[in-house]
Amino acid sequence: MTQSTAKTTERVALSIIGGGNMGSALLGGLLHAGWSTTDIVVVEVDEGKRQDLAHRFGVTCASDIVACDGAVVAVKPAGVVDVCRRLREVGVSRVLSIAAGVATSAMQDALGDTAVAVRAMPNTPALVGEGASVIAGSATCNDDDLDWAESILQSVGIVIRLNEDDIDAVTAVAGSGPGYLFLMAEALIDAGVAEGLSREVATALVRQLFKGSGALLASSPLDAGTLREQVTSPGGTTAAGLAVFNDAGLREIVNKVVHAAAARSREMRG
Repeated sequence: MTQSTAKTTERVALSIIGGGNMGSALLGGLLHAGWSTTDIVVVEVDEGKRQDLAHRFGVTCASDIVACDGAVVAVKPAGVVDVCRRLREVGVSRVLSIAAGVATSAMQDALGDTAVAVRAMPNTPALVGEGASVIAGSATCNDDDLDWAESILQSVGIVIRLNEDDIDAVTAVAGSGPGYLFLMAEALIDAGVAEGLSREVATALVRQLFKGSGALLASSPLDAGTLREQVTSPGGTTAAGLAVFNDAGLREIVNKVVHAAAARSREMRG
């Protein structure tokens, strides 16, 4: 059933501010986890997206901030503080932001003393229910507030609680990590084509390679290094390929990549 996209005047349990990829992923996860469509309103400025979300999920969508008990802020980082100020005006009590680089202190200042701020860093595998998120609360958060935030993000994957000082590193490893892996997938496909495979075959093989290897790493009691050793026979094909990585300084390159991403996250926060 498609719900109205008109502005609602009733207070709801949860408002999702922003109906983009991550906002819609959380919406789908929450509904799959048992939340009622009557408990959630999506606030989205784009009329086309509002119509699409209402049709796909059967939820009410609004073009402006609505009265709500809790809110997930899924907008661009530059808009988070302003959204928090506006949520303060409608009496929100808890706010979870999934925007990169926006500190809980900035959110808390905008919310005032009547609400608490939780910051999260999810990643795009949340789109298929396989996300990895971390959360950190502002100074006024208690365990109940973190439980609330965790329950929302658990609908799309695992959640880890950390100190906010660690979120820049998390952003560099897990938040940006899918981009690194997708680049590796692109490179493997192109290399397969260069060796004579059709692009269709190379793509199918690499897609399953990442799916299968990820599942093995996630389910195995062995660490990544041991799993690598198990597939590397002395003098074999894997050893020949890994030797090129080692000669090129792959580990040092990865360290530099993660350091650059973490530094950028700190710059955004500052």
